[in-house]
Amino acid sequence: MMGGPTGERLPVAPRERKPALAALAVLLILVGALGATVLVMRAGNRISAIEITEPVPAGERIPASAIREVMVADGSDISYVKWSDRTRLANYRAAADLVKGSVLVGPMLSSEENQLKAGKAIIGLSLKGGQFPEGLKIGDTVAVYRVGNDAAKSTAGNSGNSGGGNTLLADNAKVKAVPAGGGDGLGSSGTAYSIVVDQSDAGPLTLAASAGEVSLVLVPASKG
Repeated sequence: MMGGPTGERLPVAPRERKPALAALAVLLILVGALGATVLVMRAGNRISAIEITEPVPAGERIPASAIREVMVADGSDISYVKWSDRTRLANYRAAADLVKGSVLVGPMLSSEENQLKAGKAIIGLSLKGGQFPEGLKIGDTVAVYRVGNDAAKSTAGNSGNSGGGNTLLADNAKVKAVPAGGGDGLGSSGTAYSIVVDQSDAGPLTLAASAGEVSLVLVPASKG
């Protein structure tokens, strides 16, 4: 008597290979690696440039205290002034009024040494507390008044005067220099400012300044 078959296995279907999926997986890996490489390259394609940290009037040199290092994207069409060239700024002046927060580019600089326009003069002032507004900074527009006894005498008998004896010496002066740190703290005995005025105002203003009878008033910048 013959027994039934033993040890026989059922037929198994051959494993299906999917070369398309394998190729797609490889492609995704390559694309991911390429994207990461591009990001790294873009992140490294930056340069160290110069940012202006405080206003600099046109025609003035840019002080070391008015700049800081900033990283910017390197664009071939933008002529950023590199941080490594900061020591060369002493040979240049601002070609226009530079504002805080701007990144320095070549066209903002001029090698011309002319500091003043024709008909202008620079006046130095030693002022005490109360003779200038708090927070006065470079580039501000101020009116300059003569105050004190001499001013009162010069306007005595002028019934049309309503300024309390104060005499206007210049109405559109520009602040050119201020003391380091502002100089307006408590206990300050005197602070040195420089202003740009019309030459026609320079004589009377200098006389008033030498007598310590000058006061500055901040006014809106004139248009035009």
